[in-house]
Amino acid sequence: MITWRAGVVVSLGATWPGAAEVTVELEAPVGTATAGDTVRALAFPALVGSPEIGDRVLLNVSALARGLGTGGYALVIALPDRTPPDPPAGPGHLVKARYTPLQAMVLGVDDQESPHHELLRDAEDLDGLPVVVADLHSALPAIVAGARFAADRAGRPMPRVAYVMTDGGALPAWFSRTVAGLRSAGWIEACVTTGQSFGGDLEAVTVHTGLLAARHVVGADLVVVAQGPGNLGTGTRWGFSGVAAGEAVNAVGTLGGRPVASLRVSGADLRERHLGVSHHSLTAYGRVALAPADVVVPLLDGELGARVRDQAAVLGERHRLVEVPAGPDLRSALTGSPVRLSTMGRGLDQDPEAFLAAAAAGVHAAEL
Repeated sequence: MITWRAGVVVSLGATWPGAAEVTVELEAPVGTATAGDTVRALAFPALVGSPEIGDRVLLNVSALARGLGTGGYALVIALPDRTPPDPPAGPGHLVKARYTPLQAMVLGVDDQESPHHELLRDAEDLDGLPVVVADLHSALPAIVAGARFAADRAGRPMPRVAYVMTDGGALPAWFSRTVAGLRSAGWIEACVTTGQSFGGDLEAVTVHTGLLAARHVVGADLVVVAQGPGNLGTGTRWGFSGVAAGEAVNAVGTLGGRPVASLRVSGADLRERHLGVSHHSLTAYGRVALAPADVVVPLLDGELGARVRDQAAVLGERHRLVEVPAGPDLRSALTGSPVRLSTMGRGLDQDPEAFLAAAAAGVHAAEL
């Protein structure tokens, strides 16, 4: 259920495509904040309008009240005294975040009114396109960094990368500073939002049409599939949003692509189930993914490296294990990322193996 609070905008913060950060003075307490305290809030102008200093806003503070929430934001639900203008009339009947108060109508790339409808109507083949599948959104920049490192090392042009965003985490792609930064830097050509996620350069009904759009509309020669920011896990074998990584492998295989499985790895996570290769990867690829994939095993040093290889070995019963060096050169390539590397609150220095594992998958995909 939603916990509501009202407040007044007292300052404007950072903006990036599709999102605007504001500071709001609360009218009533929530969590550890009291009336009169300020909280960071995020507005999506396409949904609620653009807040200005002095505006009264209604906030969804549910995650804030529980100490949850990616980025620690409250979310602006509405500007009750100033509604946003109607969007320009145009084609499209694809409704996302359906039957919620903030459902959004968009033009799907596969929509009958789309200029790409004829191209996609009977499309069903990715023609061997390499597709890297990852659990966490934080893997995205590392995968692309690895692919660019491999291309540069081989003297080839930088890969044309599309990001296909699933709906297991954030629904609006606008939430992701990572996507905004990678688009701005030219590291990804397009973001395709699928399922109930929205706000990408292209919208698609399913992961399948999102992949086909990446191949045939964007013209990508490498695709990354991962959920948006905000992974959900419950500490149970099956209750985590990353299960969808296994389904994405199946979609890639069904469509004639080359699935590359990026392992979720950590050398710093204090939870045993996530140390080395996360149980999320072992379940998604070992139990859910029925199509064979290239599972990239990063060659890491020391006890952690041995642990990762031992844990990944079970995936060899269904998939092809591919060992990729993850040494100093690859780590150096990661430092050139145009966006901040962060996973579960840890950066490259705190948990280098998390990013090296993702980068190794990018290296392999770029070499296919």
